[in-house]
Amino acid sequence: MPNQPISDDVAIRIALAARALPDVSLGDLIEALQTNLGDDLTEASLSQVTVTQLKRAFGNIYEVDGEWEGEDADNQDISTFKEAVRILWGEQTQCEQPLPIEPYEEGDLPNSIRVAVASNQGENLDGHFGSCDRYLIYQLAADDLRLIAVRSALAADLSESKNAYRVDLIRDCPVLYVVSIGGPAAAKVVQANIYPMKVEAGGPAREVLADLQRAIASSPPPWLAKILGVAADRRVKNYQAMS
Repeated sequence: MPNQPISDDVAIRIALAARALPDVSLGDLIEALQTNLGDDLTEASLSQVTVTQLKRAFGNIYEVDGEWEGEDADNQDISTFKEAVRILWGEQTQCEQPLPIEPYEEGDLPNSIRVAVASNQGENLDGHFGSCDRYLIYQLAADDLRLIAVRSALAADLSESKNAYRVDLIRDCPVLYVVSIGGPAAAKVVQANIYPMKVEAGGPAREVLADLQRAIASSPPPWLAKILGVAADRRVKNYQAMS
């Protein structure tokens, strides 16, 4: 790991670049970058890395008159190294088109809650808590739902405690939707007063959250009523099991 703290942007670039390279771990890529750039990894230093440097680090090859030669020269596609370098330079992030963020200011949606959704692709619930690329952040009320942020979780791979990093990323969200979550991670989530909801089938996030909206509109279960601020003596009384 780098000796000096790195910015979130640098961490995200390195994590994405590692994913673009087949059979290259995050640790291997960091070691290669430090060998070529030194321990202080910054946006400026990443912009100096070259395809030749990465190929030398992982394939023991060299370039002669524009042609790649040496051991393993044909084993890995040059295009993947070019893509990784562009990611390290910050020219692309290997991500799809940005999702449309809807305007929101505190107080815009009375009686609403903030929900995090573990996601990898599009506006979908399709991620494991400990490995998803990002969290979709929604402000949810019975009659309205707004995507107010998309928070990348890629920098968690460079953190000393990946689960703690991810919890801090969504600490303002009292509800979390995931496809799956491990026991130790779930404990950290609950300790942060975040209620984890596991939906193994996943699906379009807005369709999944529609069930939560209906619960708010009708008769929320005690855990949801507590988040919504319903007095303790009214929670069970007002709760009717959803059929």
